[in-house]
Amino acid sequence: MTSIASGGKLPLKLITDVDGRDEYALRDYLTRSEVPFLSISVPTSSQTAEGIPLTGRQLPLVLFADGQLLEHPTPARVAAALGWVKSPSRSTYDLIIHGAGPAGLSAAVYAASEGLSVAVVERDAVGGQAGFSSLIENYLGFPGGISGADLAERARRQAVSFGTDLVLMRHGIARTFKDHDVRAVLADGSEIRARSALSATGVRWRRLDVDGEHEWEGAGIYYGAGTSEASTCIGLHVYVVGGANSAGQAAMNLAAHAAHVTVLVRGASLSSTMSAYLLNRLAAQPNVTILVHTRVVAVGGGDHLQEITLDQAGTTARVPATHLFVCIGGAPNTEWAETTDVRLDSRGFVLTGVDLAPADLERWPIARPPFYLETSVPGIFAAGDVRAKSVKRVASAVGEGAMAVTLIHRYLAEPD
Repeated sequence: MTSIASGGKLPLKLITDVDGRDEYALRDYLTRSEVPFLSISVPTSSQTAEGIPLTGRQLPLVLFADGQLLEHPTPARVAAALGWVKSPSRSTYDLIIHGAGPAGLSAAVYAASEGLSVAVVERDAVGGQAGFSSLIENYLGFPGGISGADLAERARRQAVSFGTDLVLMRHGIARTFKDHDVRAVLADGSEIRARSALSATGVRWRRLDVDGEHEWEGAGIYYGAGTSEASTCIGLHVYVVGGANSAGQAAMNLAAHAAHVTVLVRGASLSSTMSAYLLNRLAAQPNVTILVHTRVVAVGGGDHLQEITLDQAGTTARVPATHLFVCIGGAPNTEWAETTDVRLDSRGFVLTGVDLAPADLERWPIARPPFYLETSVPGIFAAGDVRAKSVKRVASAVGEGAMAVTLIHRYLAEPD
């Protein structure tokens, strides 16, 4: 979204005096949205910055190339100022897609290109969890790798070029599913109707579940690959928690900036959870250390994280730490299903097709069986990481998004 943000002029400027949760939220959103920006840190005693009087102003400030200034804004206000928060262009669509990650964007591209009217509703930055990836190296067609944010931005442009409506920085607060009549009420009170729906709401990062974790979120504790924070780690010893590909990507990204990166792994090794290419690179990286049988059991600090307590095979130790990156898998974003008849598995992921329980199939209201990606409600589909038993890879999510469109076409062709 760089063309909207900069218009070929100077980059957007983020002016801050501290490193806290609000500042991180803006850096993270801008980075994942592919918006070029210059971060300017000023002493708390400063009277001016970039020619702007600071007395009486609440930081952070966001200064746009056209001179527009936002004081202590949320990411949603920044998105609105960039012109991205728009109302749906119509009240009824052929398809509503919830979630603008790889699965949702893939479905939008294929559905819109095949003539369906499509709205994509996304509460956060485009890209979903994939947008946190600093470098995806095993995605087909990109031998040099591509960042998750760059991949998502390319997909966004494709979807929009085919006529997809992107309803950004919005989220549904109520959904009603009936035969060929899907209704989504958004947080701003508006309502969208459609003949079918696809849930591509993905997953959210799991938490460590230790005391104080929320207090230092965005102020020393970060979730994902730390793409927006890597450049702030120059000369530091940082820690990454996790043993899957997301943790490996984070460690390699951070190792290019930090003095040292320690990867903390709960299990006995990484071989069963991480792709071989990443494992080999970590092993060869001189400033990366991998500690197995190790957990973070406590965190501490003041305004910013200052230390963590590690439990390594039963032995605990407190170590200084100002940056802790948590990449320990995802919990499904399926709170929306609580008020619907869409069935979930024991972990909260959406059940589809043959994975539906016998009792769900007995209640299935139409003659044909559910399609492979169809939920327990006819016309409501699921794709990507939110779906039970899905392969948690970007390529798989993209494939499921495309497959879902084929099945949605079949559903829409059925008589009402």
